[in-house]
Amino acid sequence: MKKYYLAIDIGASSGRHIVGWIENGILKTQEVYRFSNGTESKGGHLVWNMKRLFSEIICGLKKAKETDKIPAYIGIDTWAVDYALLDKEDKLISEVYAYRDSRTIKSADAVHRKIPFNELYKRTGIQYQPFNTIYQLYADKLSGKTDKAESFLMLPDYLNFLLTGVKKQEYTNATSTGLVNAETHGWDGNILEILGFNKKLFGELSQPQTVVGALKKEVAEEIGYDATVILPATHDTASAVLAAPLDEESPYISSGTWSLLGIEQTAAHTDEESRKANYSNEGSIDYKFRYQKNIMGLWMIQSVKRELGGNITFANLADMAKCKENKITVDVNDQRFLSPKNMTAEIKKAVTSNLGTASIMRVIYDSLAKSYAEAIEELERNTGKTYKTLNIIGGGSRDAFLNELTAKATGKKVITGPTEATAIGNLIIQMISAGEIKDLTSARQIIKKSFEVKEI
Repeated sequence: MKKYYLAIDIGASSGRHIVGWIENGILKTQEVYRFSNGTESKGGHLVWNMKRLFSEIICGLKKAKETDKIPAYIGIDTWAVDYALLDKEDKLISEVYAYRDSRTIKSADAVHRKIPFNELYKRTGIQYQPFNTIYQLYADKLSGKTDKAESFLMLPDYLNFLLTGVKKQEYTNATSTGLVNAETHGWDGNILEILGFNKKLFGELSQPQTVVGALKKEVAEEIGYDATVILPATHDTASAVLAAPLDEESPYISSGTWSLLGIEQTAAHTDEESRKANYSNEGSIDYKFRYQKNIMGLWMIQSVKRELGGNITFANLADMAKCKENKITVDVNDQRFLSPKNMTAEIKKAVTSNLGTASIMRVIYDSLAKSYAEAIEELERNTGKTYKTLNIIGGGSRDAFLNELTAKATGKKVITGPTEATAIGNLIIQMISAGEIKDLTSARQIIKKSFEVKEI
């Protein structure tokens, strides 16, 4: 009997429910539900509306039943670094803050006074970002929010708990916290002790393919069927990279709101050159690493689109950029672009020129391509290898103009697709766990046969 699997892939701007199954050796997928997501402002902070987010998950589970492709297995992935704190009654302690909230401005310096960043990097291999979980959690400690905490769950772990009543802490997402030791692959007890974090919050880390449990009775009754929840690589980028049809030692860009450029490695690079280049070592399956760099990505384009309003499309914006050639660039990773009140105004301020929309779009496109080229140069320097190809996966792989600029800037052969890499990576781990696919190598061969991949 044919088995159906459901990937619930939730990003910072949207979420989707995608059913997958194997048919004649081909991985088939069908999107059954999509919803918008975004931060809300509450009490002077940026937060996630978790009640709404979970209700969207339930709506998508109901929609899956309507398609007659009722999933036997479910896996959830989300963005990294954000988390939920629960009290002794398993209730949320206040709001779930969003990573773009500004409360970590002071706490990052406070953490580094206790543990210098170069020491943190040697232990965890995680690049500096002001929103890393370690700084968020320390801000919560300083505010007293952690005093009542009995459980600490990354967002996918929390959503799994709401579905099953089972608490598991998944490895790939946990590594993004800056609290997991790159050699032991477990929570770093020294860091927890120095920062005064309650160690009972940090339990055993589970690998992708681990079964979480069956749906709670009330959830199964509400959606009309039962299913088993499995841990995919719950960090969305980790799932996306698993779906990349990579040749051996080929770098990738997981292109979305953030662009993650890197390469799969068997061990972490925690050397000084990697630290200076701000490269990160985030966990993958079987305790491997994604040696990668976070680049601001399509966030700048998304922000300008939102500010323009109306019926403007991403294709319209790309066409505007094609018509201009400013030869002006900005540092896309400058913190001024992380969460400005108005992205358009911030770019004008950065280039000290009152540019029109088309020129602003060209600045963004050229700046992204330049940042990718610089990151590739750093990657080759730090690994001592030269790479011929660059695989671009995820939603951003649809942007043909950005792909062309990237190929030109990097001098690499660019291979694009699959676009729904995160959901596909989520599905294949469920299928491996269920015994339908042998291993990751077999899964990637199936992906190559199943989805369109283009070469530039």
